[in-house]
Amino acid sequence: MKLSELKPAPGSKHARKRLGRGTGSGLGKTAGKGHKGQKARSGGGKGPYFEGGQTPLQRRMPKRGFTNIFKKEYVVLNVEALDAKFDAGATVDTQALVMSGLVSNLRDGVRILGRGEITKALNVKAKGFSKTAEEKIKAAGGSIEVI
Repeated sequence: MKLSELKPAPGSKHARKRLGRGTGSGLGKTAGKGHKGQKARSGGGKGPYFEGGQTPLQRRMPKRGFTNIFKKEYVVLNVEALDAKFDAGATVDTQALVMSGLVSNLRDGVRILGRGEITKALNVKAKGFSKTAEEKIKAAGGSIEVI
């Protein structure tokens, strides 16, 4: 079998209807839309949420909650990711994390969490640390700095 011999399964491809191309085509003049009325017009018809004039469900339901505009959104990284990417004695800050490819969108900063093991002594600078991450970095001989 060659690529040039491939064909779609019989019956899977249909020719599109060419509407409004003369009366001889059977779909000329009104193009299968009948005479006048809402459905014959451009953009005509009722929307997906129309309920026959009854107030639609999404308008009957009460609004709930709000979006806190002051919320901080941190990028989270685990110590196992730092251990895999950086050499012993390296300074790990936001710039180093972007350069290494661990972080692409910084948002409001980086928070380090404690999943996994860390065997290298790293100097880590971040917006926040979990208690376990703090303990693991210090136990490996590294230092932390909250920026």
